[in-house]
Amino acid sequence: VQLQASGGGLVQSGGSLRLSCAASGSIVSINAMGWYRQAPGKQREFVARISSSGSETYTDSVKGRFTISRDNAKKSVYLQMSSLKSEDTAVYYCNAGIRWRQGAAESLYWGQGTLVTVSS
Repeated sequence: VQLQASGGGLVQSGGSLRLSCAASGSIVSINAMGWYRQAPGKQREFVARISSSGSETYTDSVKGRFTISRDNAKKSVYLQMSSLKSEDTAVYYCNAGIRWRQGAAESLYWGQGTLVTVSS
């Protein structure tokens, strides 16, 4: 099982960017999917999460600016980021709770990270 994140890049303050993350491999089911980020010199922090039923959760600093969504048919999760600020600069990681075979316990998988740089 692999998670492949993409969509990062350089954007000006106030701009928008859309991150994508696709799961591949032997997958029976995907539970919650989410995004974390790690700014230079800081610990990785939670950004957003979406449950298998579509319930969304956000950290306070991105509420109203970021929107998480998923496409179960494509085994993908997205993060639409708007009104970006310099403090949003970080490497963004996706994760997902995946069951890779029937009867197996769910495991948490992480993508490789994609860099978002917001210039002021």
